Amino acid sequence: MMTDQNFFKRTEIKYMLTREQERGIKEAMQEHMVPDEFGRSTICSLYLDTPDHLLIRRSLEHPIYKEKLRVRSYGVADEDTRVYVELKKKYDSVVYKRRVGMPLSQAREYIRSGAVREDSQIIHEITYCLDHYEGIAPAMMLSYEREAFYGKNDRSFRLTFDDTILWREDRLSLSEGIFGMPVLDGDHVLMEIKAAEAIPMWLVKLLSEMHIYRTSFSKYGTAYRDMIMSRHVNASDRFVV
Repeated sequence: MMTDQNFFKRTEIKYMLTREQERGIKEAMQEHMVPDEFGRSTICSLYLDTPDHLLIRRSLEHPIYKEKLRVRSYGVADEDTRVYVELKKKYDSVVYKRRVGMPLSQAREYIRSGAVREDSQIIHEITYCLDHYEGIAPAMMLSYEREAFYGKNDRSFRLTFDDTILWREDRLSLSEGIFGMPVLDGDHVLMEIKAAEAIPMWLVKLLSEMHIYRTSFSKYGTAYRDMIMSRHVNASDRFVV
């Protein structure tokens, strides 16, 4: 039985940090932020796409509207682990995320056949998207380590730090373990600001003082580019004499 369904509307801003910058931000934010109760956690995301990777190709063109479909777990899942089927839309820099929780076994059947045990508006939106894209199926597995913090005075304001981002295009299951090709080198961390309202002035000032500027970065998009590049390299190797 599914019991948890969520809708999020917020602005998400990304920054690529060095380890030194990460340490500086974490030190400065201590009086304003509280660590998430889960501490450092492993996030696994199974991205769905068409056979020709239409969703991520469109996303990389930076349109005003784009969407992604994925199934997410916190740590390696088994058949009974609660995972989240997520539809993430972005329109004019604002992120709208719908997600619904269910056991991995049910999520796998839902993605494969559209069969689901609950009826809701969120389910309708996700199902419509699944039906809209012909041949949509698991296309890439991404995992990473995350530290999350929320504002002392506003729990909806969050800062996350992601590293050890790995991707693979085989063994596409949330139950197969944590492994793959790295997206970032060991000296860099992806920081995200997630805010329903304005960014606090203390953080705006801190980023300015540290000369840290927003970036356009997609984990799936970067991994997709790496995948295409590796295929070209492997194809070239076959013709070396």
